[in-house]
Amino acid sequence: MPTAQTILDRKGTAVATIDGAATVLEAAKLMNARRIGAVVVTSGAHVVGIFTERDILNRIVAAARDAGTTRVSDVMTSPMACCQRDTKLAECKAVMTNQRIRHLPVVEEGKLFGLISIGDILASETVDQQATIQYLHEYLYGRS
Repeated sequence: MPTAQTILDRKGTAVATIDGAATVLEAAKLMNARRIGAVVVTSGAHVVGIFTERDILNRIVAAARDAGTTRVSDVMTSPMACCQRDTKLAECKAVMTNQRIRHLPVVEEGKLFGLISIGDILASETVDQQATIQYLHEYLYGRS
């Protein structure tokens, strides 16, 4: 059964992080530059939260706050849902669906190992389904 580590093995473990003392504007610029929808918020070496596009919309734009002066730590999502490297993808997907979130940091003992998105999970499922279809096709019709 595939786990969070399965996805990290495919996509890598690089994660965009930002210090909680940074401004929302700095976080938004980082997210735009990397074309990503979330950054993990850190304080020193510790993971303290996550900051997403949804946080910008709901807690900055809709609240008419100044992105240039508001600190990420004031508007990040914390506590956040996390998983471990050995967490089954089905469980990750259930957490993401139930909590209506798109990003799940992979954290063990306070150390960040990666970040998986709902898109990563769907892509993994697609690869698995294509392999199953190919196997069944070869079983029914032989190798071509």
